[in-house]
Formats: sequence, C-alpha cells, structure tokens
Amino acid sequence: MTSGATDPWHEATEQFQKSITEQWARAFESFRNLDIGGLKALSTKASDQAPMPSLQFDAAKLEAARQQYLADSAQVYADFMQGQTKLADRRFSDAAWADNKLAGLTAALYLLNSQALNALVDAVQTDAKTKARLRFMVEQMLAASAPSNFLALNAEAIQKAISTQGASLAQGIQNFWSDVQQGHISMTDERVFEVGKNVATTQGAVVYENDLFQLIEYKPLTEKIYETPFLFVPPSINKFYILDLQPDNSLIRYCVEQGHRTFVVSWRNPDQSLAQKTWDNYIEDAVIRAISVTREISGAKQINALGFCVGGTMLGTALAVLAQRGDHSVKSATFLTSMLDFSDTGVLDVFIDENFVRYRETEMGHGGLMKGSDLASTFSFLRPNDLVWNYVVGNYLKGDKPPAFDLLYWNSDSTNLSGPFYAWYLRNTYLENNLTKPGKVTVCGEKVDLSKVNIPLYIYGSREDHIVPIAGAYATTQFLPGKKRFVMGASGHIAGVINPPAKKKRSHWLREDGKFPKDVNQWIAGAKELPGSWWTDWSDWLALQAGKKIPAPKAYGKGKYKVIEPAPGRYVQAKV
Repeated sequence: MTSGATDPWHEATEQFQKSITEQWARAFESFRNLDIGGLKALSTKASDQAPMPSLQFDAAKLEAARQQYLADSAQVYADFMQGQTKLADRRFSDAAWADNKLAGLTAALYLLNSQALNALVDAVQTDAKTKARLRFMVEQMLAASAPSNFLALNAEAIQKAISTQGASLAQGIQNFWSDVQQGHISMTDERVFEVGKNVATTQGAVVYENDLFQLIEYKPLTEKIYETPFLFVPPSINKFYILDLQPDNSLIRYCVEQGHRTFVVSWRNPDQSLAQKTWDNYIEDAVIRAISVTREISGAKQINALGFCVGGTMLGTALAVLAQRGDHSVKSATFLTSMLDFSDTGVLDVFIDENFVRYRETEMGHGGLMKGSDLASTFSFLRPNDLVWNYVVGNYLKGDKPPAFDLLYWNSDSTNLSGPFYAWYLRNTYLENNLTKPGKVTVCGEKVDLSKVNIPLYIYGSREDHIVPIAGAYATTQFLPGKKRFVMGASGHIAGVINPPAKKKRSHWLREDGKFPKDVNQWIAGAKELPGSWWTDWSDWLALQAGKKIPAPKAYGKGKYKVIEPAPGRYVQAKV
C-alpha cells in the first residue's frame, strides 16, 4: 500500500458505521412514533380507544443501548469478513446457515436488530402495562420477520429444495393446502391419533350426562379401593384427555392404579344450543352437580376433588358456594396450575383492560360463542416462535411432516366457550380479581368468600408456566385457610403437570416447614429441590385424605345412574 492511500478496510468500516448509525436513527424515530393504541385496537376491537400513551426514554439506557449496538454491529461485520458469522439461536443452528455467508449475515443482522429493539423497550419510561404491551408487540414483530420464515432467505430450506430437486417445496405446498382445509397449522400428524383408540383409552363408562357435561367413571384396577371417591374437574377451555393421553402418561390411570374410585368431568363442546350458558350454570349444573352425582353413585358422604387450570378456578368457586350453603361434600381439594387470585396473570395481561372486556360483553355477554380456533390462536401466539413460526418453516418451507405427538394432538383439538360464561370470567377474574374479595360477587345465589373454604389443600404450580405464572398458582395459599401443601414442578403449564414418575424426568420443589410467605420467591428460597415427578408426593398426600380401603365395585354407576356409553363418551369427540 502506498503512503497516503486510503485503507480500504478502514474506509469500509467507517461506511458501515455510518450506515448503522443512520439505521439506528431511523429505528429510534420509528420506535418513538409507535402506535401503542394500535396494539390496543388489535386486542380490543373497541371503538372508544384510550389515548395513546406518550413514550419517554431513559437517556442513560438509550445511550448504553446505542453504544452496544454500534459495538455489536462492528463485531458482526468483522466476523463476516473473516467468515466466522456467529448465530446463537436455534432457528439458525443448521450448518446451512454458516455455509451460506449471505444468509448467515442476514441472520446475524436480524439478531442484532432484535437485541436493539428489545433494548429500546427496556429504555422506555412508562407504566408497566404499556411496557408489557410494547414488549409483546415487539416480540410478535420480531418472530414474524425472522429470515428463517422466508424461503428466499432460509438457507436450510433452500439447500433442502436443491438436494430434493424441488420435492420438499412440492410437499410444503401440499402441507399448506391441507392445513388451509383443516383450518389450523398442523403441530403433529393428526391422522395418527383417534380419541378412544390411542388417546383417552383408560377403561370406563359414562354414568351421567346433562347438556353441559358427561360424568365418566373408571374401572378399578385394584381389588380394594379407598372409600372416598375422587373427581377430576378439567378446564372447560380444553378437552379432558390431557389427563389421559397414553397409558404411560395418564394421570387418570395413575390415580386409578393407586386405588382411587375415579370420576372425571368431560365437558360438552359448546354449540349454539349452549350460547346462553353462564358462569352460574357451569358452577351449579356442572361442577356442583358432578360432585353430587359422584357422592350418590359411590354412597360416600364426601369426595376428594381436583381442578386443573380453569377447572381449578371453577372448583374453587363451587367450593365457596357450597361453603356458604353449609355443604361439606368435598373433603379435600387439589389445584393444578390454577388461579383464584388473578393479581399476576403473566403475558395474558396485555390483552386485558376495561375496553377489551366491555367489547366482549357487548359481543357475547348475553349470548354467543367464543370460538375455539380464536382461543387456540391466542395461546399459540403467546409463544410465537415455538408454536407458530416453527411449524410454518417446518411444514411449508422445508416440507416436513410434523412427528406424531399426543400432547400436540390434544393442543390442536380446540373447544368453544359459551359467550356469557367467557365474559363473566374475563371481568370477574382477569380484570377485577373479584374472587379474592369476600362478598364482592354472587354466584348461584351465594356470596363468594374463599376464606370459608376450610379443607385440606394440595396446590401445584409449574416454574416456567406462561399461562398460570408460578406466582399466580402460589397465591391460592394466601386465600384458602385450610391445611395446605404447595409443590412447584419444573417446566411449563402442561409438561410440568403431565410428568409420570416412571419417566424419571424433571424435578419438583417442596418446603416442609409449613410456612407460606406472601412472596412466592421467599417460599422458593426455603424450598428443597427433589428429583423426579411430583405425582408420588401428591399420591401420598391424597391417600391420607381418602379413608380406609373397601372392596372395589363390580359395576359402573348405581341405581338410576346406569351406563350410558363406554368412555371416553360422545362429548369429547365433538369438534369445533
């Protein structure tokens, strides 16, 4: 190089830095002008929107983010020039991304800009609700705009198309058309599964039904059973067989194997004939009715009951109603990933405000249905990369067939909700948290007061649950006065619950001192981690509530409660 000549490396670096600085300025200006109300409009569809909050930024955080962006972008450029692009993201983990230098650079810049946008969110000075909505909006935008989602930019998909001579693209088009016809993205090979054939196979019979639910009684698997029967109340937002997928991961079968006379509520998938049903209807005519029928069939004065997710909220409400009536039909209760206190609802809080709830009340509060497909989409987009774009890329761009997975089959088998039931639930739980306010709401003619529910309790929460945050599950300990046992399991909303002991997977946390501080983090600090499933601990606890052993019944039902049809029954078969 001659003296005085411009160093091409230095020149390129300066140009790159200038370009990045300009991009930063444009991004910052765009971010400053983001329509926060736009997100609110998407979530509420209401006409009377609140004014858009003003965005202010923490100057120190903003400058730190800018400096970090400039430093990281220079490193991305240097790595690219040296052929060493670093992609610490599983979406770009395939070797094809590293082999295709341009695709690798595109992915690296995407990750760089994603980090910068999240830094901008962190720098915003606003109320917690607005910041959560900003974070959610940015997450959706970034998940949708990943280069892996586009055929022209996805190095792995391009390489597969070349190696298969276009067969992967043809299969992807076929997969897309099949999904269009079925109305949802395939998360698993749904042709492999059939309810009653290879999922929901525990032997039993329907012994009661009304227009809201069927009651299934399961065949005992032991010669003797506990005298106190056991009732599962699953979430009405999903089908019950999440508790009875395969024989080796069925919580229902496990319960039967432990010697419990087991019953389960199988919800009817609502159609227009149930469009007027209210929260009161579901508590009185379903949960309380199921408790009563279980007692009548078994001849027991009391039963043990379990509520899962929304089923736990419904069971807790029913117990409060029964307590006001002086009815002690339920001896003990188990709450799995359930909320009675809705102070901490996690990411779902971004959707909830007065406008949203009022809109839903106007739309369906006096009749109508909340479509199962809409509910399923909402829950999927809470984890957009894992539950949406992962399958878009795999199914359509790469032409893969998703593997057979029972849990994801269940996840795709969505259910409707009665509009009035759904509207009541939104206002009185997520918006106003009324169940925790003694006497605030009246259900089935009774003032709800959780402090009157004084029975033994087993309360479970999953540490990484994004639907029922661990703090939300734990909060139940603060409102029910009975003797309690709380356990925290590893993993999320479903995988943490469906964790059979034989698999020897994950772990759980217990605290034996009987203390329940208000803050869940204080409870965790004093808890001990134990390997394996929480099921065995729960089974030991439940046995203490179940009384003595008696001979197992030889037939289903009793008296007027005769066998209607074999389990799993008609109701669970109905599709939306």
